[in-house]
Amino acid sequence: MRTVSSLPHPTRVDDHVRIPMADGTELGARIWRPVSSDSDPVPAILEFLPYRLRDLTAQRDSMHHPYLAGHGYAGVRVDLRGSGDSDGVLGDEYLEQELLDAEQVLAWLTEQPWCDGNTGMMGISWGGFNALQLAARRPPGLGAIATLSSSDDRYADDVHYMGGCLLSDNLSWASVMFAYISCPPDPAVVGHRWREMWWRRLRHCEPWLIEWLRHQRRDDYWRHGSVCEDYSAVGCPVLAVSGWADGYSNAVFRLLRHLDVPCKGLIGPWSHKYPHLGRPGPAIGFLQELVRWWDHWLKGVDNGVMDDPALRIWMQESARPATAYEQRPGRWIGEDAWPSPHVESTAFVLRRNRLVGADPAGVDAGSRSEAGSIPDRFAADAVEGPGAAGSPRGDGPGEAMTIESPLSVGQFAGKWCSYNAPPDLPYDQREEDGGSLVFDTAVLTERLEILGSPVVHLDLSVDRPTAMVTVRLSDVSPDGRATRVSYGLLNLTHRNGHARPEPLEAGGRYRVSVGLNGVAQAFPAGHRIRLSVSTSYWPLAWPPPEPVCLTVHADTSELMLPVRPIWTDEVRPEPFDEPESTPTTPVHRLRPGDGRWTVSRDLVEYRSALDVVKDLGVVHFEDIDLRVGRRADERYEWVGDDFESVRGQVDWVMRFTRGGWDVSTTTHTTLSCTPTEFVVHARLDAFEGTERVFSRNWHTAIPRDHV
Repeated sequence: MRTVSSLPHPTRVDDHVRIPMADGTELGARIWRPVSSDSDPVPAILEFLPYRLRDLTAQRDSMHHPYLAGHGYAGVRVDLRGSGDSDGVLGDEYLEQELLDAEQVLAWLTEQPWCDGNTGMMGISWGGFNALQLAARRPPGLGAIATLSSSDDRYADDVHYMGGCLLSDNLSWASVMFAYISCPPDPAVVGHRWREMWWRRLRHCEPWLIEWLRHQRRDDYWRHGSVCEDYSAVGCPVLAVSGWADGYSNAVFRLLRHLDVPCKGLIGPWSHKYPHLGRPGPAIGFLQELVRWWDHWLKGVDNGVMDDPALRIWMQESARPATAYEQRPGRWIGEDAWPSPHVESTAFVLRRNRLVGADPAGVDAGSRSEAGSIPDRFAADAVEGPGAAGSPRGDGPGEAMTIESPLSVGQFAGKWCSYNAPPDLPYDQREEDGGSLVFDTAVLTERLEILGSPVVHLDLSVDRPTAMVTVRLSDVSPDGRATRVSYGLLNLTHRNGHARPEPLEAGGRYRVSVGLNGVAQAFPAGHRIRLSVSTSYWPLAWPPPEPVCLTVHADTSELMLPVRPIWTDEVRPEPFDEPESTPTTPVHRLRPGDGRWTVSRDLVEYRSALDVVKDLGVVHFEDIDLRVGRRADERYEWVGDDFESVRGQVDWVMRFTRGGWDVSTTTHTTLSCTPTEFVVHARLDAFEGTERVFSRNWHTAIPRDHV
């Protein structure tokens, strides 16, 4: 990362800004802008977050907003109502109140003498969500947005549910916000009111997990804020960005496909981070890309930004399985449109332990006599030879294969979304494959590349009314190591849609489609492509109420791969600049952090657990003389194949100290279950020094709704 101190425009900082709302609430803000904006107004770029601009995002903000200011913009960072030093309480994510507040903030910005009336919004994750949601509300003056690591579909493609399956990140993320919304404002900013504001927050603090569990199917709660309900509502240009290790890459494809406004997509190898901070690398000069975007849409500069490919993607090369990568090998490619005319949907029929190429008419290539009837990139043993790893050949049409996966399948799945807190990426899939149905292609005789979302069509039956299926796509090297490339989940009661789940009939036969996460991946010659099917994927996703035996009717099931043919005259996007930013706010680390990811198993009592430690240590913000400590401990456990033993627990500690001011909060959340209910227990304690000044407990049972 190159630190840039000299920028085209000298800048100033307006600190402790209070932005009034119509109901009398004031929101805390910090604004970086050119000194010259007093006489020469500039566009304003808003980032609207609940993450405490004074401390928790101070370093990142200092890298971004002064950079934008130095290039002729007002970088505006505002804390949501009820967070940081803003008044009020925060009751949930993306509430109507939040979006109304954002509209008022944008209106306030356009009225400032240093603003020329043009505004944009940017942000990653929460800030990316509300930027996209505001674009669909079309407030006056909003000229463009940059939305990173966000989703247009709050139910089907967010941290809460995937394919109708409950994600453990639902618990994890709810616990993060439980901790954050319980924190006090800073007395150095709000003065003697800090304790009154803090107590109001504590009294209204609720574990959001309870509300999220009350909506286990797609309903109006999730439709609110989901831009996919009406893409035509989005009224300004959109720059959509994500990473392959992130949880939100699918939204980039959908936005490019459906938006009626100018839209550009960018997907790199990164986790849940801004691309100039991206890991796995390579990181790119993303702040330069932002300046190009804003210059074109907010200043009318004809800089060629719209001549870039519609979608710029990092085509990943094969890599050994690892829970963390510094760099992912690959190359940048571009597509001028999405869907791409270059991508061909290629079918592979499931046979016993094999994936067999099929011609466009759906005829099983294995039933043909000519080796040329399958794709030339596969070895001829896909026609006449034995199946993968010496497994027997298929027994012909109607062949059925069954699996009842142990709860241990999923312990090497990593996080639903990598938050750049290694080791949170999936590990070698061979142990996962031991509890799964496995289908391999023949050895590749030449390179194969895919771009987009694979889809698996399964002809199946189950023996329980509620069941889930997990499908995983892996790159298998000659030595047998299996690197997960993509995966998908489906709650089979949601087979006809997420709004109206329907129980399954034991022994009934169903044809379902499972979409996998979009990806760009190269499979080299000498490797195999593997599809794995399991009935559980804990702790990434909550298992069904009881063990399920799944039968896959192989010859009438298929994998569809989005194959992108390789051509020698491929057009490459223009190279990105090296990452750069403005200097970060000075921070001194008083105690180092700690990160661990431990899988354990007791072979006496058959207890297993995944323990995750995210200790961010203690840091001193020198400019405001504030010490901040944060630590989270997550535990996901189970006993043997007892589905009622599944349990998740998350504990957070937050502490803020300055001189004699010493406040902290501890939060504790557990989620357990019975066959018919989810059970939530939560506790919040607040301290001044060693004295506990507030305590509250919650204990709630919520009926399972076909989950």
